[in-house]
Amino acid sequence: MKTDSDIVHKFYRDMLLIRRFEEKCVEMYSREKIRGFLHLYIGEEAIGVGVMHALAPDDAVLATYREHGQALARGVHPNRIMAEMYGKLEGCSRGRGGSMHIFDAEKRFYGGSAIVAGALPVAVGMALADKMMKRNRVTVCFFGDGAAAEGEFHESLNLAALWHLPILFICENNLYAMGTAIEFSHSETNLAKKASCYRIESHQVDGMDVEAVAEASESAVEKIRDGAGPIFLECLTYRFRAHSMFDAELYRSKSEVDEWKKRDPLLVLQQRYPSINIEKYEHEITITIDEALNFAENGTLEPRDDLTKFVYTQGGVQ
Repeated sequence: MKTDSDIVHKFYRDMLLIRRFEEKCVEMYSREKIRGFLHLYIGEEAIGVGVMHALAPDDAVLATYREHGQALARGVHPNRIMAEMYGKLEGCSRGRGGSMHIFDAEKRFYGGSAIVAGALPVAVGMALADKMMKRNRVTVCFFGDGAAAEGEFHESLNLAALWHLPILFICENNLYAMGTAIEFSHSETNLAKKASCYRIESHQVDGMDVEAVAEASESAVEKIRDGAGPIFLECLTYRFRAHSMFDAELYRSKSEVDEWKKRDPLLVLQQRYPSINIEKYEHEITITIDEALNFAENGTLEPRDDLTKFVYTQGGVQ
């Protein structure tokens, strides 16, 4: 992929927005403005940004509960995401989903799933619908290495291959399924090799390099649109923060984390393109995040009388 200056700068800005947005979420969580669970994408930004670069507005995206980064990269407005974090009615899921269930139908971002591997069979269904309706769309499904140990992983890849579905599988392999290192949960740690057993074209990609991810994603999406069937990309990455805000992080050493931070996706791009105006983007993003916080702080809580709306019961829809 030949990367022009505008694209490089957009890559950097998008990754920096994710980083600073999530750092602010940590602050707000510590102040109890954000409640519930919070899983951070810090360190993995290159994957979401690189993959989204390859997609068209009509393509569908499904993700895990670590999905703020993909949502921001997809173009879901920071105001609506922050309001969702705060549980406000103006949030992208009316404040009902919180951090783990970011959703935006307009952006065809079909959200986070709190169930490990839960998005995989849904992606198969969406891609099957597109194929049956003869729509030239791609469904992208993000999941972690932990999902590859679940039955849904094997069932979904098998069906996608059998039915020749237009799916791009993105495995974000950060080496730890919660607190379990991959070598303790997978007898074969090369997850791309596992996917290839289903006769799916599979590749490993440097998930810390946004240009490498974008190039691999562009190539995969083009092939899928041309009728190649499903493609699997294993993006090798690392989360710099704990699994969640409740994680004591006793399963890995600080030196290991520090070593991976030398491959920080932002740092990699800065070093490759010294012309990037870091101060400019820091300033712009500070304003964006301040606006998102103000929007969330001044948002409204859903009226108590509305709490039974959209809830299914035996008697029907309330």
